[in-house]
Amino acid sequence: MHWIDWGYIGLIVASFIAATVIPLSSEALFLAMLANFNPWMCLCSATLGNTLGGWFNYGIGYMGNPDWLKRIRVKPEHIMRWKSRVQRYGVWLALFSWLPFVGDVMAVSLGFFRADWKGSFFFILLGKFLRYLVLLCFYQYVQ
Repeated sequence: MHWIDWGYIGLIVASFIAATVIPLSSEALFLAMLANFNPWMCLCSATLGNTLGGWFNYGIGYMGNPDWLKRIRVKPEHIMRWKSRVQRYGVWLALFSWLPFVGDVMAVSLGFFRADWKGSFFFILLGKFLRYLVLLCFYQYVQ
């Protein structure tokens, strides 16, 4: 069974998984589905799944405890560096949660250091939507 066989539900699930630390390319599935599915439904489905995954990462971070980092021997200066970034840039970091590798860390950090959840959720949604919108526009341009 392939993701594409599941249609929009498969795209939502794959996009959710791709937003976590599991390596999966939701962009490839999104672009593949554009050939045979409604582009706007693909945009909405991919955005929904990936946004929910970003919010999930925020929630994981929110449940975190700074003492856990000390137990696994994360240097205090690393903790302070991330904390200062979150305090400095705040919810604007969430706008870049779509980036590979560091985007997941940003969303977890926002939750861990208790950045405003409403702003974080909004900018996670906006960043994920804009990424898929750019891909959709690129796809339609090369058609």
